[in-house]
Amino acid sequence: MNLVNYPSVYISEQTSPINLTGDMGQAVQISIHAPSQYICTNCERILPDWKQEPFFWVVIVLQRSQFPLVESTKEIETEKQKLRQRFMGFGCDVAFELRDRGYFSDLIDPRTGYPLLSRPGAMPHNDTAVVKALLGYPVIKNKCCVLVHPIWGTAVYPSVLISAAPPTLIEFVTKEIACQHGWEEEV
Repeated sequence: MNLVNYPSVYISEQTSPINLTGDMGQAVQISIHAPSQYICTNCERILPDWKQEPFFWVVIVLQRSQFPLVESTKEIETEKQKLRQRFMGFGCDVAFELRDRGYFSDLIDPRTGYPLLSRPGAMPHNDTAVVKALLGYPVIKNKCCVLVHPIWGTAVYPSVLISAAPPTLIEFVTKEIACQHGWEEEV
């Protein structure tokens, strides 16, 4: 893969992540980034169908959980499944809208680490490691790695979309689709 000089992060004119609130008061943060060095180096092993893409962007979607996600209880696993389903619905809509506009786009299944719309590679993608690399959030290593959000603590569920669309279009489509999923931008 050819290395492209990306800005380190693309964030909307507000110079902060896109902050959303769900219809049940759930907080969501979305930010758009150039891929981490790890993704660039291992692109063919993570996303083999993307080796011909000269550049792409990583969209980090963080959902606030009702509970800290440090332990594994039935209640926490149910919450993680609910957050995963919410992301999968949102992420598929965003990815298909960007694909309909002619841009290669995909989402990573947070549970498996493999892309949903592309052929899986030899190794899974690690959403937590990408968030740590791109946002600098600390990680607690437990049975699985858990992010520590600066405001939400360990009550955060990370997910990732990847797209070759320009960041301004990704932002536009993301906000448009977020509204359709009951996520309103905070004012």
